Amino acid sequence: MKTLLKFLRLEFLPASADLALIILRVWLGLTILLLHGLDKLLTFSDKAAGFPDPLGVGHPISMGLAIFGEFVCAVLLTVGLFGRFAALGLVINMSVAFFLVHKMALTDPFSGELAFIYLAGFLALLIAGPGRFSLDATIFKGGGRKS
Repeated sequence: MKTLLKFLRLEFLPASADLALIILRVWLGLTILLLHGLDKLLTFSDKAAGFPDPLGVGHPISMGLAIFGEFVCAVLLTVGLFGRFAALGLVINMSVAFFLVHKMALTDPFSGELAFIYLAGFLALLIAGPGRFSLDATIFKGGGRKS
């Protein structure tokens, strides 16, 4: 019975918050970078005029802010350099996308479900920091974690 309980609890897998953080950082960082940020960067001149402007700062500036979050912050987050700052930039970006652009819709054709899911992951990284396997930990000796 004990063996079954150990198996059901997956105790044979190592428990490592730092391993989980690098997986989350790289997975979310590269996904938003490659599927969203890079496209915005490469098509800026074509799409800026029609990009949503929920903050009223101008369409090109709104797209520039999205590129900063989805490209620059995504690169920083992926490598774990200034990880909390990068996560904050992405939390702000996804908050604007979910709350203002998609108006908190999770199910209709203009759903913000993806922004909502990204927001959860980036918020977790903002709180936890980039972890031991990051440039922050290497350069600044600690990676922003206090535990």
